[in-house]
Amino acid sequence: MAHPYHHAVRSARLFGGKPDDYLAIHDWFDESKAHLGDFRHRALRHHSEGIFLCAAIFGATITNSDGRTVPVRTIGEQHVTDDLGWIPSVKDWLQHIQPQPWMGRTPFRPQTDAAAAQEEPAAT
Repeated sequence: MAHPYHHAVRSARLFGGKPDDYLAIHDWFDESKAHLGDFRHRALRHHSEGIFLCAAIFGATITNSDGRTVPVRTIGEQHVTDDLGWIPSVKDWLQHIQPQPWMGRTPFRPQTDAAAAQEEPAAT
């Protein structure tokens, strides 16, 4: 889905209440879009650990505007399933990361090495 609001509308249809009852949870799942605007942002929270973290932050349940108690994990599962069609684990995401030299404990630092390379005078 393109926007957290659309997830919230779907939650209201599934669990009752109004979209505003669910918007904070769906906003939380998609906050990482502020840092990476394509599907890769989902690697940070769109997995089983992200769903459990969401419940730790928002509580085990919410009470919607219809007075119905809804498990936060169920709302999180809905969000992830709507976006991906299933609930991956963190491993499912991380195993596809291409290792880079800076990811290990090395002296290489991409920002400082790139800046240093630009500052060095050209060899004559």
